[in-house]
Amino acid sequence: MKMDDTNLAIIRHLRDGRKSFRQIAKALGVSENTVRGRVNHLIAEGVLDITGLVNPEAIPDHRTAIIGVKLSTMNLISKAEEFSKLKGVISACVVTGRFDIIVTVLFNEEFRLLDFISEEVSKITEVQSVETFVVYKGYNHMVPYLL
Repeated sequence: MKMDDTNLAIIRHLRDGRKSFRQIAKALGVSENTVRGRVNHLIAEGVLDITGLVNPEAIPDHRTAIIGVKLSTMNLISKAEEFSKLKGVISACVVTGRFDIIVTVLFNEEFRLLDFISEEVSKITEVQSVETFVVYKGYNHMVPYLL
């Protein structure tokens, strides 16, 4: 998919996911159908997802953690995909540096960090080690609510 200036401008306008296609079209000087078609195409191509996000700090008993994972295999992509399907996982990314994968996880009163490590991470083979970083205070830290 070609990412042109119009697509990028539409995406910028959708930072407020409640903004109508009509408002975006007017601001960009294109038709509402152009905006609708491009948004649908961006969604279909996996470039864009319009979703509600929450600040986990604003919800009682909710926290996020960033977890660095070292693997004993070089099969990084399939392992990251496995992590992405675990309960509470917001994202799993193959990265450079001392970790192979960085996983961001949402927790609440019923699903805690220890539950994630003992019940979820234990499902994945070839995990050499994990290091957790609990987010105590985040800025611009909005996540999808998936618990």
